[in-house]
Amino acid sequence: MSLPYPPFKPCPCGSGRSYGACCGPRHAGERPAETPEALMRSRYTAYFLRDTGYVRRTWHPDTCPSDLNLDAENTCYTGLTIHRAEGDEVEFTATFRADGRAGRMRERSHFARVEEAWVYVDGEVRGG
Repeated sequence: MSLPYPPFKPCPCGSGRSYGACCGPRHAGERPAETPEALMRSRYTAYFLRDTGYVRRTWHPDTCPSDLNLDAENTCYTGLTIHRAEGDEVEFTATFRADGRAGRMRERSHFARVEEAWVYVDGEVRGG
């Protein structure tokens, strides 16, 4: 499977590794996320790339919205900061531009294992 982003470029998730060594293999289905933080990073990168399929595949089937379509969004993601990753929770801030305005969202996300893979369950949005 070809990657939707150059594998030699820095990964959009901010890990400091190249996309081909970080989120790329997860998006290509070659390597599952080993931890909730790794899944959070790969999901952020999928939002950055507007990869609705990956976001949907990594969302718990009981909580995934039926109308999810990242191509319809007018949001450009610009950065990710992980504040805390413990157990099945990850707290992060994502920065973005929407309708020409800068924004940020801070969330504490909850994850679970389904069929041996980590999936996103839900999140609590906190102050920006």
